[in-house]
Amino acid sequence: MTSLFPGFLTRLARPFTSTSSLHLASPATSDFPAGAQTATIAAGCFWGVEHIYRKHFGNGKGLLDARVGYTGGAIEHPSYRAVCNGNTGHAEALQVVFDPATVSYAQLLEFFYRMHDPTTANRQGPDVGPQYRSAIYWHDDEQERVARQVTRKANEQWYDGKIATELVPAGTWWDAEDYHQKYLNKNPSGYECPSHFIRSFKPLE
Repeated sequence: MTSLFPGFLTRLARPFTSTSSLHLASPATSDFPAGAQTATIAAGCFWGVEHIYRKHFGNGKGLLDARVGYTGGAIEHPSYRAVCNGNTGHAEALQVVFDPATVSYAQLLEFFYRMHDPTTANRQGPDVGPQYRSAIYWHDDEQERVARQVTRKANEQWYDGKIATELVPAGTWWDAEDYHQKYLNKNPSGYECPSHFIRSFKPLE
């Protein structure tokens, strides 16, 4: 049985900050092109999720903005320290604003299922707890339809029916502290979850 102790040590090594988190009730897309949309996902340590999405969809490839934060929990103004304790109900999450004329919501979700392990409930690599769960938070009926369709295909074609990802409506979003935004750009040698890499699957049919 794999020991959870290394994961505990990595969480201790991840820095805390006392800066208050900011409430973002709904993503502001007024500064972006007409038709810009929002996608919200959780796939483990949010630094790595943000970094890999920026790398693959930034620089004119459809990603207009990305923020790391907390969602899915019950308390207001959650802090990083509180979320890391695993008792607030929040997930570490990524919220992106994207241009659907350049990249589709389905493409973002297919990438989501390539870049982490969606079969491990409440765990990514050494990071263990409900805050590291795999989840898709849809923002409207069309996103729900696409999320269920992409999840079904990935489950059938890539993961042998083992996907444990939550599919739930988007709720209240809280920006993480400023220190965590673009963390791996600021700290290139910072912690990265070993589960965050691109799987070489065939495209979904």
